[in-house]
Amino acid sequence: MSSEPPAAKMPPLWVIKLRAPFFTADLVPVLLGTALAWARNGAFNLWTFLLTLVGAVALNGGTNMVNDYFDHKWGSDEVNTEFANPFTGGSRLIQMGLVKPQEMLWQGIGLFALGSVIGLFLAFTRSWAVLWLGLIGVFCGYFYTAPPLRLVRTGLGELAIGLSFGPLMVLGTYVVQTQTLGWEPVIASLPVMILIALVVWINQFQDAPADAAVGKSHLVVRMGRRRAATVYGLLLAATYLLLTLGVLVGPVTPYALLGLLTAPLAFKAYRIAQAHYDHPQELVPANATTIRIHLLTGLLIALGYVVQGLINLFA
Repeated sequence: MSSEPPAAKMPPLWVIKLRAPFFTADLVPVLLGTALAWARNGAFNLWTFLLTLVGAVALNGGTNMVNDYFDHKWGSDEVNTEFANPFTGGSRLIQMGLVKPQEMLWQGIGLFALGSVIGLFLAFTRSWAVLWLGLIGVFCGYFYTAPPLRLVRTGLGELAIGLSFGPLMVLGTYVVQTQTLGWEPVIASLPVMILIALVVWINQFQDAPADAAVGKSHLVVRMGRRRAATVYGLLLAATYLLLTLGVLVGPVTPYALLGLLTAPLAFKAYRIAQAHYDHPQELVPANATTIRIHLLTGLLIALGYVVQGLINLFA
């Protein structure tokens, strides 16, 4: 018998192409917006919830694929030797010759089209506010790496991601359910906004040398990895501060403070980033932990609104 361990089974190509494990970025804000709508307005429609989630996933998948294409055209993935799959360096499918660049581009645009059609339907049947929120999200997703804007090289890329997967998506989901606008979804989404931006932020550490070489000057490149690790910690702290302030001086339900339970994970991730900001493989636990912090914090805040809704129901 062979003593060699069996080779790891490669995920299906479409999972890698879409970067499907990162769809938690859509699940969190859609669940939060839906829970908030139910807790505050008693509104919940299963079919519009599912449509919203499918539309958000389609736009996210389209963003990932289009960004893979434009990163290939930019040359950043080709010169990237410090990437750490599955967190950094793109899907690598173009670089491995498994997917043709034009195929990646047009399938990504197709997903943008699918998400846009769903958004138009929701705008027509629920509220036209969905259209404007969706247009901003599509703009940020496509032009994150696409010319002529290439937001990621301007230092605005992290903000664009945070807005798209934070206030825009939470408020959009809330509007789909309630057909009204409100400030509470925006305020409640601020921790989620920072955390999804930090997922991108920490994933840029391994990519930074390659990105700098091709002029992809995101904030980690501009600051340098040592300073960016410090800012990473400050932004983690700001996440919990904003959550607490949203409860103490804002409209956010006190049960959203369940989100504070992830603070020990945040401290762990920060310590790893401070110790290993210049060591690509040793930094990987911080990449993975940041994704967990975003997912768990967002779900706990959403759970807080479910608790609030149940209390309202039985009061």
